[in-house]
Amino acid sequence: MATALRLDAHEAPPIGIRHEYKKYQKLEPRGFDEDLDIIDFQRGLTRSQDADVVQIGAVSAGRLAAACQSFHQAGKQHMPTAAGSNIPSRDIPIYQHGKLPGLHMLPSLLPPNTQLALLSRLLHRDLSNPKHKTNIHAHHQVVYCQAAPPSPASEAQDEPPRRNITSFFNRPPSSSEVFPPKDSTTHKPLRVSQFLQSKLRWMTLGGQYDWTMKEYPPEPPPPFPVDIANLLHSLFPDMKAQAAIVNLYSPGDTLSVHRDVSEECDRGLVSISLGCDCIFIVGLEEEKGGQLDSGETGRRPRSEAGSNSLLGEGTDERVDMLAIRLRSGDAVYMSGRSRFAWHGVPKIIPATCPGWMQEWPAQPQAEDGAGGVEAWRGWMASKRVNVNVRQMWE
Repeated sequence: MATALRLDAHEAPPIGIRHEYKKYQKLEPRGFDEDLDIIDFQRGLTRSQDADVVQIGAVSAGRLAAACQSFHQAGKQHMPTAAGSNIPSRDIPIYQHGKLPGLHMLPSLLPPNTQLALLSRLLHRDLSNPKHKTNIHAHHQVVYCQAAPPSPASEAQDEPPRRNITSFFNRPPSSSEVFPPKDSTTHKPLRVSQFLQSKLRWMTLGGQYDWTMKEYPPEPPPPFPVDIANLLHSLFPDMKAQAAIVNLYSPGDTLSVHRDVSEECDRGLVSISLGCDCIFIVGLEEEKGGQLDSGETGRRPRSEAGSNSLLGEGTDERVDMLAIRLRSGDAVYMSGRSRFAWHGVPKIIPATCPGWMQEWPAQPQAEDGAGGVEAWRGWMASKRVNVNVRQMWE
């Protein structure tokens, strides 16, 4: 029986991790550089962190290059590829902390051009696909823009068919077009500029998760984007991409502490970061009597600096917890005991988007299907996009 089926998706997180979440939520941006409890691979590990964080493997440069090149090649017929080669030339180490077995950290996994291509396919192609629902669909009728039909010349050349819908970024911020509310007595019309600037918080791919019921609907899900699934499977072969939640953040946005327990299998969960840095907290609890949430037993000693063991007030629960600074291109793979760990994002760190990504969706070389986006130049400078992918069933 899958561990997820024994866990309650509505259960409140432990007090200890909630306290740590609030600490980082209130911390000023300069404090993140000074807090040595945060695991920050770019800054370098502290001596105690270096003792606890060990390399358990690597993604070879050849394997990464093949996966990225295949991803770019698959997109040539319908979506652009970012300028520049950025062919991986070094192995990417896979790290694990001794207190959270199964939590794999892969800093700088995706090269810049692959990050830009992934971002374009998610927010140009997939966002414009009516089958992929967003938080906006609950209360508004999302209006999709139809593109011109394919030319007879392209049909004669047997080019792969292209969906007849254009990117929302092809509509300028000044557009007067609105998404009408489903109930005008409780919601106002939503302008396209509002939709893209602040109101769009998430999009689902593949399995369309019900956030209210915290379950997947019984009907068959729409197909998961094949090129993204192949890219992830090449890098994380133990997991099949069947559902994803694409979260979009601006400075001030957060993701509350939770566990992903609605899937019917124990396969790992992949998280890819794009754009601004964030603080990611993750923890495993040890309940009264030494019974761990994974079914293991035995009380562990309080850890040294670099990994917090927090005792919840008024309880016997203990949480082994990490705070990790995630940057654009980083990946986290939650597997084993850590597959169902509590986790959340208490802080998006402003002004940390890489310079080569800040101008997106405008790019030096116009991409097929991404024209007319100049008015949105710099949209990504204040954003973080996270792609959280999981397998729903065996």
